[in-house]
Amino acid sequence: MVATFFLGLIYLTFISLGLPDSLLGTVWPVMRMDLGASLDTAGIIFFIISGCTIISSLSCGWVVGRFGAGKVTAISVLLTASALVGASFSPSVWWLVLTAIPLGLGGGAVDAALNNYVALHYASRHMSWLHCFWGVGAFTGPLIISAYLRQGDNWRSAYLTLGIIQAAISLLLIISLSLWNTQNKGKALQNKEEHKPEPPQSNQGDQSEHTSIPIKKLGVLRIPGVIQALITFFIYCATEYTLGLWGASFLTEIRGFAKAAAAGAISMYFAGITIGRFVTGFLTIRFTGVKLIRTGICIITGGAVLLFLPLPGPVALPALLLIGLGCAPVYPSMIHLTPERFGAENSPKVIGLQMACAYSGSTFMPPLVGVIAARTTMSVVPLFLVCYGVAMFFMSERINRAAS
Repeated sequence: MVATFFLGLIYLTFISLGLPDSLLGTVWPVMRMDLGASLDTAGIIFFIISGCTIISSLSCGWVVGRFGAGKVTAISVLLTASALVGASFSPSVWWLVLTAIPLGLGGGAVDAALNNYVALHYASRHMSWLHCFWGVGAFTGPLIISAYLRQGDNWRSAYLTLGIIQAAISLLLIISLSLWNTQNKGKALQNKEEHKPEPPQSNQGDQSEHTSIPIKKLGVLRIPGVIQALITFFIYCATEYTLGLWGASFLTEIRGFAKAAAAGAISMYFAGITIGRFVTGFLTIRFTGVKLIRTGICIITGGAVLLFLPLPGPVALPALLLIGLGCAPVYPSMIHLTPERFGAENSPKVIGLQMACAYSGSTFMPPLVGVIAARTTMSVVPLFLVCYGVAMFFMSERINRAAS
């Protein structure tokens, strides 16, 4: 019972991690008019959020080692809650810039810490379900925004509501700190067979000898496949966050969607991620992570092509859903394959670098796309997604060859 509650607490934390991730792009068509900001200002705000997340994820090992995963998680969620509540009272766009700092810092360390924990101690289905719950949060955010806009309320009320939800989750985490200490000692997780830590199972045969030896600092870059993995994470998050940030603007400016309808449509994308990761949890029983990653990238590329083609507006909805379904297995499967591909002893370092590269992709590429779109047309958004998909497939196949 305690072990089940603890796993549920981890899942709930990933809901809180996903809630803020889809907000800025969804609400930006309305928010920028209220604050008198230009289209590409969202890229600056997003850059600050992601930059702070990179700093937070890189310091994950030291912070978690110093304060413990429970305290880091609770404080991180509290930071995001304060950022959302603060943003709801923004008198200008510069206030949003300030709130972007705690929003980014709150997301990075807990993300890396929990990903590494689940990769080491749970079967791959739990990794997929963990990120499924991130999708629940990312899917819920646009729905709440859309509901407030349809009722005639402004975006500030939606941000305040989401901040209160985050604060409630943080309070639950604070109350449960003693449970984290118990679980860290490994006492309760062994009481239930289905929640026992499971060693990673190889899909690629025996690991090469060098992956079983701990490698210090950036020496992990010498392991075959690590550099390609870092690049793939960069491209994947560039894909996920480019659509999340600019999808609603693309729908309103190019496909003629109303602002509230565009906010609701973007939820289809995050619904695809959520549903896909739930289903992927069961597919991992039969299919290897490599096959799931390959299939997911192909679906992403197909959905991006469908979104790019000059088809009637409603076609954008299944295209968004397809891209979300394609994204579903890629990130969690690559995380879970990390100990197997590069050695369990090296996985904390590799995963930390992967998180940093992932956040770098989400930091630099969406703002760059925004700058280009503001000076040309929002039609470049799906074109970038197609290019991302092709590049991601190429790099992923190189990892498979290097790590085999």
